[in-house]
Amino acid sequence: MENGKDVSGRILWIEGRRATVPPFVAAVRRKGYEVHTVPSGQKALAAMASFRPHLIVLYAASFASSGIRISRRLREAAPDIPQLLILGEKATINGNPPADIILHLPFTARKLLNRICRLLPTDGRRILRVGPITLDVDNRRVQCLDKDSRLTPRMSELLQVLLENPGVPLRRDELFAKVWKTDYTADTRTLDVHISWLRRAIEPDPSHPRFIKTVRGIGYQLDID
Repeated sequence: MENGKDVSGRILWIEGRRATVPPFVAAVRRKGYEVHTVPSGQKALAAMASFRPHLIVLYAASFASSGIRISRRLREAAPDIPQLLILGEKATINGNPPADIILHLPFTARKLLNRICRLLPTDGRRILRVGPITLDVDNRRVQCLDKDSRLTPRMSELLQVLLENPGVPLRRDELFAKVWKTDYTADTRTLDVHISWLRRAIEPDPSHPRFIKTVRGIGYQLDID
């Protein structure tokens, strides 16, 4: 998409303002996406069976306080469909976010299209998606909630191993051997450094990690729950 190439994919767009077409929809349609707009969460649930979307975009900022509730209902009804959540500039979420990607207003149509492109790969790229974490393996880009970062090769490989083993405690020597491809695992301090970098890339608060947890006496674990 960044090269101007048209793409395809079905997007269910939920926007609370009924009087006008959402301003971003025209830009999304120009890129070749099929966009079906609905004015409420109830109508979105009704439309999912017939429209069969590849992505849900919820303009939660247009629903005031009910936007997050709608997002959670949609996640429960369609846990396998990626969801992009648009929030107001100062909006916050209590508890685990229900969406894969969160955008806070204001932002440009280009930024929105970039996020949509990463949730709907169409060019054969290898994508790993676990909870709110999306890793573009080939381009070494990771997205988590409202963060978007380019990773070093080692960081990407390390995150890939964690994403392939969610909820599983992985030993330090095991991680080091897989990522650095060496039998020498006596000194794994560089692993700790790379874990710290990954936390900065994906964690809302790297000093209190929510996703990459330290398992005392063992190593690290990806925790999505």
